[in-house]
Amino acid sequence: MRGDTRAETATTAPATTYARVVIASAAGDSTFTGRVVAEAVDGGLLLELASQRYVVVQPGEIRSREPVAPPAGESPRDLGRRILAELPAGFDLHLTRHYVVCFNTSRDYAKWAAALFERLHEAFENFWRQAGLEPRVAEQPLVVVIFARRADYEAYAARDLGAAADRIAGYYNFLGNRVTTYDLTGSGTTARPGRIDDEILSRPEAAGLVSTLVHEATHQMVYNTGLAQRLAPVPVWLNEGIATVFEAPDMRAASGWRGLGQINRNRLDRFRTAYQPGSLEPLIRGDEPFRDTATALDAYATAWALTWYLLETRKPQFIGYMRVQAAKPALADDSPDTRLREFTAAFGASPADLEPTFIRHLSRLELRRP
Repeated sequence: MRGDTRAETATTAPATTYARVVIASAAGDSTFTGRVVAEAVDGGLLLELASQRYVVVQPGEIRSREPVAPPAGESPRDLGRRILAELPAGFDLHLTRHYVVCFNTSRDYAKWAAALFERLHEAFENFWRQAGLEPRVAEQPLVVVIFARRADYEAYAARDLGAAADRIAGYYNFLGNRVTTYDLTGSGTTARPGRIDDEILSRPEAAGLVSTLVHEATHQMVYNTGLAQRLAPVPVWLNEGIATVFEAPDMRAASGWRGLGQINRNRLDRFRTAYQPGSLEPLIRGDEPFRDTATALDAYATAWALTWYLLETRKPQFIGYMRVQAAKPALADDSPDTRLREFTAAFGASPADLEPTFIRHLSRLELRRP
């Protein structure tokens, strides 16, 4: 398990395998106890801790390893307290049916965001179930961290995002399995009770605010309902395509988001303006278009367009493709040729062969304006 934490010899471990591992480092020994998610032939491990965080352990770091019994069940409040211990002082908890929200902004904003997440949770499960793909029930509550101040968020997020922290308003972290964001209204702790909906949705940036939260929470749903496994080689176009399909706001709704079915106007406009013929295959074969700042926005728009097109015209094949991705274990091997073969096998056509009908479909798509 070296380099980008992916090893072609890694295999998924049984869900009942737990271990206590002592890791040696220059700073001294550290002990981690958790579920063994994947193990490589060279002895490297991927552990999931009680906080839901993944830890990648290189074989040369392991001083000792011993099996342990599965831990006793932990309540959502206990999980929340565990997360609070990792955060700066001043955070509190808001618990809902599926979420543990850790926040130091106003409780009204935390409740509004949590209600939005719960609406997404229900819509997400219903959509995939009706499409023929049965999401599993998340084994643990989903964790969301909301900072009151952008500056505090950026300082915290820098350890995950580096210099990009000041350009990203929220993100889902694969290793930590949590959504982290800040109070995008700037309301801090001053929001007036009962007025938070009006305060949020009356702002010019409200649509972008809702989209950001739903986008990142959709990533979290994908990786906690069995549609994919964290650190599995799921193509970025698919991951971002699903998130951009779900993110589309509906400012006619009281929350600013009604559910799946709204055309994503921003992504469609970008696609129509920027798409270049021949761009599908590079997007299918690799993730580079998303990593280059010069092409990233275009790649997101194309991912939305392709996912929307496939769901509208080839939904059964899309569900079959999703099942292939869901079966991939963490840290599995991948290659551009593998991705191209999987896509072509699922949809019965190569990206080049599919492109003409794809472009025609998107060119005829009418905007559903409020």
